Amino acid sequence: MTGEGRITSTSSNNEDDTLICLPGERLCRVEDNIIVGQGTYEQGGYIYACKSGIVHIDESTEKCQIVSVHKPGFHLTIPATGDVVTARVLVTTPKFAKCAIFCVGNVLLESSYRGLLRKEDVRETEKDRVDIYKSFKPGDVILARVVNQMEQSFMLSTAEAELGVVVAYASDIRKNRIPMVPIGWGEMQCPQTTIKEPRKVAKVLPESSIKFDK
Repeated sequence: MTGEGRITSTSSNNEDDTLICLPGERLCRVEDNIIVGQGTYEQGGYIYACKSGIVHIDESTEKCQIVSVHKPGFHLTIPATGDVVTARVLVTTPKFAKCAIFCVGNVLLESSYRGLLRKEDVRETEKDRVDIYKSFKPGDVILARVVNQMEQSFMLSTAEAELGVVVAYASDIRKNRIPMVPIGWGEMQCPQTTIKEPRKVAKVLPESSIKFDK
């Protein structure tokens, strides 16, 4: 099977070739011997998934391949728009931060999903003044909300006060690392070295427990 999409070759649907898809994801091009099945739809000459699940390619007696999407026998947790997720920051650039989502709500995932947090989605106010490098660092663990689903990635937001960095370490500490603690909603401090660094801190602790600098 060929065509522009996730499916690029004939699959026997063995466990090693399991293909997980998201709603609206383009799977392959429609051809004479390739037709839509359950959980898929055709648009513009391509077959798309209409739900999340496992892609199946079934051989019919007429030598046609039927592309379908089924829910797996095991519980598959996929982030959905509106979900609060836990993610680790992997890369930061002036315009966005790339993340790996490893938890949806209280459910720890078997494998991570890609997340993208844009500069304009870091906070609710003064968006034009946001500095990604002063909000997140690679290695930070953040709480974020899923605002949109893209192909193989999820758009994230930390605009709400309760979202942002929950675990971070000082950049220059390599050994005996101790998590920094919030000393404000825009700054954290290492309790061992007293080094302070800017962050977009998640407001997960009561205000009375945060020590603000005077």
